[in-house]
Amino acid sequence: MAVLIAVSTLFSCKPKNAGNAISGDAAAKAYVAPGKYDQFYNFVSGGFSGQVSVYGLPSGRLLRVIPVFSVDPEKGYGYSEETKPMLNTSHGIIPWDDSHHTELSQTNGETDGRWCFINGNNTPRVARIDLTTFRTQEIIELPNSGGNHSSPFITENTEYVVAGTRFSVPMDDSNGDVPINTYKKNFKGTLSFISVDKTDGKMDIAFQIQCPGVNFDLSHAGKGKSHGWFFFSCYNTEQANTLLEVNASQRDKDFIMAVNWKKAEEYLKAGKGRKQSVKYAHNTYSDITHSATSEIKTEVIVLDSKELQDICYFIPCPKSPHGCDVDPTGEYIVGSGKLAALIPVFSFDKLQAAIAAKDFAGDFEGIPVVKYESALYGEVKKPGLGPLHTEFDGKGNAYTSFFVSSEVVKWNIKDLKVLDRASTFYSVGHLCIPGGDSKKPDAKYLIAYNKITKDRFLPTGPELAQSAQIYDISGDKMQMILDFPTIGEPHYAQGIAAEKVKNNSVKIFKIEDNKNPYVSKGEGTTKVEREGNKVHVYATAIRSHFAPDNIEGVRIGDEVYFHVTNLEQDWDVPHGFAVKGAANAELLIMPGETQTLKWIPTKVGIYPMYCTDFCSALHQEMQGYIRVSPAGSNVPLTFSVGKNQPAAEEAAK
Repeated sequence: MAVLIAVSTLFSCKPKNAGNAISGDAAAKAYVAPGKYDQFYNFVSGGFSGQVSVYGLPSGRLLRVIPVFSVDPEKGYGYSEETKPMLNTSHGIIPWDDSHHTELSQTNGETDGRWCFINGNNTPRVARIDLTTFRTQEIIELPNSGGNHSSPFITENTEYVVAGTRFSVPMDDSNGDVPINTYKKNFKGTLSFISVDKTDGKMDIAFQIQCPGVNFDLSHAGKGKSHGWFFFSCYNTEQANTLLEVNASQRDKDFIMAVNWKKAEEYLKAGKGRKQSVKYAHNTYSDITHSATSEIKTEVIVLDSKELQDICYFIPCPKSPHGCDVDPTGEYIVGSGKLAALIPVFSFDKLQAAIAAKDFAGDFEGIPVVKYESALYGEVKKPGLGPLHTEFDGKGNAYTSFFVSSEVVKWNIKDLKVLDRASTFYSVGHLCIPGGDSKKPDAKYLIAYNKITKDRFLPTGPELAQSAQIYDISGDKMQMILDFPTIGEPHYAQGIAAEKVKNNSVKIFKIEDNKNPYVSKGEGTTKVEREGNKVHVYATAIRSHFAPDNIEGVRIGDEVYFHVTNLEQDWDVPHGFAVKGAANAELLIMPGETQTLKWIPTKVGIYPMYCTDFCSALHQEMQGYIRVSPAGSNVPLTFSVGKNQPAAEEAAK
């Protein structure tokens, strides 16, 4: 309890010299002139929004919000019939999640601009975003997991995206109806290794490693000399199941788990894995059909770390470690114990020597525990309070965030000396240096993502904006150059040079390549058809009208499907579509794309439909009407564009 009181007191500490944090030429360094591009993209997790937000650096300008795990009415994601399957899980449609960490694909340990991965923490999932379209292309659910926090971190050639469970739970094929206080006996942790196809990025769960029941917090892959290994921070080695703030903070040290995934692959090929029956969803989106499909898979292969004792090793780490970061050389592994006043730095070479010599301090749940001193390179003494995350500049320096003392501290990896410190505002969490967890950081800027803003922005009621700060780190000293609000709540983020992404951007979808089964490739192919109580409207949108734009003969009880194809073949000319009384959202249809809105009218009347995305000077004129008649009405199903229906048809009512 004394520890908790001390930490609570420290949370309220305000950085010194708060009013003098920005000075000199800071504004000029952050300024990007109108019409000019930013130097970097910054992909930021949206936390409880379930999305990814994209900012430009150094301007801090919001460029786009990419919907991933949560429905997004702005883009119709999760509302159109084509995108609904993206949100399917073994629990049914889950239209929300809690996204914490972004990870950019790498080749030879360097960011390559192909894909961005993001985790769903709540209902365990991993998503892949295609950076040619800035769209979610694939989502895979993780079985045997509860809280997908230690995710989605990648190997240096994107061979695997790896995810560790935050909450240990009984395995999916075991009896889950067990007392919670049987945690030590029945609860297990799992590490999921998701393979990524080198050509198209398609994901698959290659294998899982069953581990003792602890909480896996964060992770990073080895690189260079440590390629073939993965490192995970673990807490709750007390295996508590209640009041973890006290009961999971009893031991002086928890663990970093070192995983030899190359050895795990050998066991996998040798047939040492157990095939386990599970259920999990695998959802993919096609840019050819402009639609998603969802498949429920039923099997995963599990390797048992207790039985295969040379794939996992524990390294003691100061209590409640959060960050687990590997420097660009792959030699140094930095652990960050949230309740420690030092930073331990472990040596990969020393770790290998200790494993070879079996220099162990016993085992934990059957997994060898390497002696702390045998793996330790050294400790950064008194760097700050509440260390969380570390990024690297590729020049031999590390930058660590300190939640309690609200600062970023720069220190040298070789001599473990503190070189500089800069205040943040306030309670900083993750950090980002573009390429800062790769072999080749692009260390011009550092971005701090903060949990509390207090006096940084205009007040907006009980809750203030989430925030970030940008620091120029090109010199010896860090200089804050910009404060900017973010979509909340930001956790981890990644940055990449704009040149690696922008030149590959898809500008249109070719209409002739559109394979959606409901596509209309010209106004001459538009039609309205009835199939029982289902009405299919095959429509087109072009500046500045819909075809058809008058529809009659829809009845109460019908399910109306508007299949709208955007005929434009010009960059940045999407069209929107909405109809009065629709209980979901609009459609946002890119050039050459087809999207479908399902609408069930509930009242007799005339219903306007219109374009929701400003497209031309005559955008307001881009509208139409649907006539809804009572159930059983004899009004024939008719449609038109550019002409009025003959008055004689009124007699058919």
